[in-house]
Amino acid sequence: MSYPVIITKIDIYRFSIPMVPFTIATGTMDHAQNVFIRVHTDAGFYGVGECSAFPVIVGETQDTCLIMAREFAGLWIGEDALDIEARLQQLHSFTAGNTTIKSAFDMALYDIAAKYAGLPLYKFLSGEKRVVESDITIGIASPEMMAGKAIAFKQSGANILKVKLGKDAAGDVERVKQIREAVGERLAIRIDANQGWSFDDAVFALQAMGKYDIEFCEQPMRTWYDDQLPQLMKLSPVKIMADESVYNHHDARKQINSGSCDYINIKMAKSGGIFEAKQIHDLAAAKGIACMMGGMLESRIALSSKLHFVYASPNIKFYDMDTCMLGHLVDPCVGGVTYDGYKLNIADRPGIGADADESFLEKCEKVTV
Repeated sequence: MSYPVIITKIDIYRFSIPMVPFTIATGTMDHAQNVFIRVHTDAGFYGVGECSAFPVIVGETQDTCLIMAREFAGLWIGEDALDIEARLQQLHSFTAGNTTIKSAFDMALYDIAAKYAGLPLYKFLSGEKRVVESDITIGIASPEMMAGKAIAFKQSGANILKVKLGKDAAGDVERVKQIREAVGERLAIRIDANQGWSFDDAVFALQAMGKYDIEFCEQPMRTWYDDQLPQLMKLSPVKIMADESVYNHHDARKQINSGSCDYINIKMAKSGGIFEAKQIHDLAAAKGIACMMGGMLESRIALSSKLHFVYASPNIKFYDMDTCMLGHLVDPCVGGVTYDGYKLNIADRPGIGADADESFLEKCEKVTV
């Protein structure tokens, strides 16, 4: 029997992490626009949550997340943190969308629940540890620069490359050609067009890239062309992974039932957190559609929650969990995920097992509700 764990106050931080500029088809980011929260309880401990706003994809900015965080916090004061579904429904009843900031609040609830149970989050979710090896991402640049980056990653021990494309189809084919020639046949190559191609461009590029042994292509077209995906699936020699086309399990159901994807990329910033991510995972598993764990520009705090979720989600077969390797110039996390080359692990501490560095927080704008 569990007793209520009452939420007493919530700290909200503007959690900006400077980065080496990183370019994808939809834009360039020079810092991670993150928000960090601590949900305090009358049980003497708090839960942590972090989200990463990516405006050109999800439509939320750091500022919108901070404003909504204050609204959400006000809804939760005096409520039971252990009733996760009820707390999340409060947020959904208050506003549609806003999945990025919702994911931070969701994460904090799961951190509290696992800490209350005295378990690492993955054990609270009935998971078990396994080998998790991330890909490493090459941002868009000239074919020569991208091939050089691929060689450097190969020399550093990478086995899986994720190549950002979507600027121009003919140039993208040349990028993939040079990367494959540079690294040889052993390394896996997966590509992500980030909605950058038209239908005709996607057909051209994917048919031309078929001979380069591409594992899959993420989100070849804008979501408003989802109705053309079944036709693209028939014409493409490369498997298709839905990313921006799937935010929740209803999107997943529609994509799967219409024959629009081979795989699905789950991201907390799209799903609103672990609760909905599990529903996507379970529906996809039932349909035989493997999933990937992806992300935006989160620190090792949110990454830790994602690793726990992966351990509890056997249908997640692909791991795009390289955010913290992509040029974060500061690491604001204590505890949490560790990297052994490109393999991830985490210590068995109660909850998520990660928190923010106090010295970093001292420099962050803060609001308490």
